[in-house]
Amino acid sequence: MKSDAPIIVAITGASGVILAYKFIDSLLEKQKNVFLVCSSAGRMVWKDEKLPSFGESIEKWDSSGRFKLFSNGDFYSPIASGGFKSKAMVVIPASMNTISSISNGITDNLIKRAADVMIKEKRELVLVPRETPLNALHLKNMAKLAQLGVKILPPNPPYYLFPKNIDDINDFIVQKLMVTIGVEDKLPSNYIYNEKE
Repeated sequence: MKSDAPIIVAITGASGVILAYKFIDSLLEKQKNVFLVCSSAGRMVWKDEKLPSFGESIEKWDSSGRFKLFSNGDFYSPIASGGFKSKAMVVIPASMNTISSISNGITDNLIKRAADVMIKEKRELVLVPRETPLNALHLKNMAKLAQLGVKILPPNPPYYLFPKNIDDINDFIVQKLMVTIGVEDKLPSNYIYNEKE
């Protein structure tokens, strides 16, 4: 694997695993190093969303030479330590269970521990929450994290672009993430809305 600081991608047990799949594809296309952690609930959702199998996907990504998979119970992983430098971490999709745990400093698996490291080291952490409607506890947990510098990026459809299908929406969200973590400087021109006077 090349020496560039990796981007950590964490998949948790919420609908929207397709977003993580497309995000990893885009990062590897941009020659970025990717460290993946997937919870057991995330693997369960994966099976329900008609993606290529988890094993096939890992094999494809591994062939890039820029990808590593870590078990969610692997506290010996380098991303469990603040001494290891990573560029950013994106939890996509982020379940409310995971968001609640991160906001309350609970670090009982690698995803939560790595997120805790990003906060304490003041590194880029982005959460892509998948829940609606949001109750007061959900909002309180996300507000607490936002006050610590965590970015909350709900996967909202870009209605002003008149997306033709779900792929258009997913691709837009992935592009927003690429800009948010600094992989891209700006959105492609076809994703920019020109306000009417």
